[in-house]
Amino acid sequence: MTTRAAAPRQTDAFKQNSSWPRVAVVLLAAAVALSSCQSLTEQVYEPTVAPSNNPQIVDEVQKNDPRAQMGAREHPRIVASYGGEYHDEKTERLVARITGALTAVSENPAQSYRITILNSPAINAFALPGGYLYVTRGLLALANDASEVAAVLSHEMAHVTANHGIERQKREEAEVIASRVVAEVLSSDLAGKQALARGKLRLAAFSRNQELQADVIGVRMLGEAGYDPYAAARFLDSMAAYSRFMSVDPDADQSLDFLSSHPNSAQRIDLARRHARNFGPEGQSGDRGRDYYLAGIDGLLYGDSPQEGYVRGQTFLHGSLGIRFDVPAGFQIDNKVEAVLATGPGDIAIRFDGVADEQQRSLTNYISSGWVTGLLPDTIRTTTVNGLEAATARAQAERWDFDVTVIRIDKQIFRFLTAVPKGSPSLEPTANVLRTTFRRMTPQETASLKPLRVRVLTVRDGDTIPSIAARMMGTDRKLDLFKMINALPTGASLSRGDKVKIISE
Repeated sequence: MTTRAAAPRQTDAFKQNSSWPRVAVVLLAAAVALSSCQSLTEQVYEPTVAPSNNPQIVDEVQKNDPRAQMGAREHPRIVASYGGEYHDEKTERLVARITGALTAVSENPAQSYRITILNSPAINAFALPGGYLYVTRGLLALANDASEVAAVLSHEMAHVTANHGIERQKREEAEVIASRVVAEVLSSDLAGKQALARGKLRLAAFSRNQELQADVIGVRMLGEAGYDPYAAARFLDSMAAYSRFMSVDPDADQSLDFLSSHPNSAQRIDLARRHARNFGPEGQSGDRGRDYYLAGIDGLLYGDSPQEGYVRGQTFLHGSLGIRFDVPAGFQIDNKVEAVLATGPGDIAIRFDGVADEQQRSLTNYISSGWVTGLLPDTIRTTTVNGLEAATARAQAERWDFDVTVIRIDKQIFRFLTAVPKGSPSLEPTANVLRTTFRRMTPQETASLKPLRVRVLTVRDGDTIPSIAARMMGTDRKLDLFKMINALPTGASLSRGDKVKIISE
C-alpha cells in the first residue's frame, strides 16, 4: 500500500462490490499462480546493448505501427498498476542483454522491443502488441540463471511475433458488449458480479492454444540463441513451487487459481521438455548464464518497496505513514498498490487502506456516509485503538458478515474491513487482532526499517543449507524460502564455491 491509498477511487472500493471477500481470495490466489502473461511497462535501452552494430531505434521503427500505438495506449495504466518502473542500471543491462540475444533468433528479427522492469514483487511477465515487453523484479528474483529469464522473454516475444495480442483485442471487443449486459442486468446479483470478474480475467490471458504455441516458439528461440533449452521447463517448476509456497493451503486445488483456459503446469512442463530434446540431452545443451545473471541481480530489491510499506511475517509496517499491525497466525498478507489484503483459513478476508480526511469529520458520521454497503447503523460504536480515536460497526451482504473499523491519525483515516462467511464465529477474534495490534511506530522502529534485497553469497567450507538459510530475513519460513528461491530439491546439498541467493537487508 502506498500513501496514494488516500486517492478518491479507493474511497469507493468497499461499496463497489459487497461480495468482495471471495473475489479477493480468488484474485490473491491468481496473483501467485502460474501467471505467465498478464503484465506491462516501458524502458528504451541503449543501442550498445543490442546484438547489432547498427541497431534499430524503437521509436523510429514503431512510429507508424498501429500495433505499437495500441501498446502505447495501455502502457501508462500497466505501469501504474504494477507500482511503476524499477530502475537499476546493472539489472536493466542484464535484461537487455538477454533480450538482444533472443531478438536475433526470433520469428521476426526486425521487430524492435521496449522492455520494462516493473517495480513489483509479483511473479509475472507479459507482452503488448508492437513489442512492449514487461517483466517484474519479483520474477527476476525467482529465476536462477539467464536462460530461465530468456525462457520467459522468448515466450512473450513469441506472442508479439505471432500477433496474439491482435487476436486477443478482437475477443475483448466482443467481451465488452457481453460485460455491459452482465453489469446492467445482473448488477445487484452476486453471480452476475462473479461472471463479470471472470470475463475480465479471461481478457488478461491468451488462449490455451496461443500459450502452447508461444511455449513451442520460445523453446526453439532458447536453443537457437545458445541458451539451455530446458530452462523453460525448469522455470515452470520454480513458478509452481512459488505458488505452493505462497498458498495459504498448500494442499488446496490450484487448478482454478489462474484461468480456466490456461494450460496446466504439468502439460506445459512436459511440452517444454519434449521440444527441448531437439537440441540435445538435458544438462548437456546450451548455456545457463548463471554467474553473470547472479551478478546482475545481486542487490535487487525484494518484496515490498519502501513506498508501499513492508510485510514481515504476520506484520505489516509502513515507515512513511508510521503505522504497523498484525494479522492472525495462518493468514497470508498481500501488499498491493491500492490496499493491503490478507486471507486466512475458512474464507476469511481482510482489507486495509487509508483515505484523506481534510474535513476532520466524526468517525461515526464517516462510517455511515455511504461507503459501506449493508451497514447496520445500530452497531456503530466509538472506541479507541491504542490511544487513537476509532469507531467500529458491523455490516452484512449476501453470505457475508463484516466488521468495519476506522482509525484516525492526524488527517488520515485508516480502514479495516474484515469479512467472514455468514454466521462464522471468527469475525470478532480476527478483527480484534487487527485492532489490538494497530499502532504508531516508534522513531526507533521507523529508523531500523530497511528494504529487503537479493544477496548472492559464495558457499564456504562448513556452510550448509540450514546454516545459510538461517541468515534469511523477512520470513518465518526461512528454510522453505531459501530452498524455493534457489530451486533446491529435496536431498540437495551445497559445495564450496557454489553461489546461492539469500534475502536480507
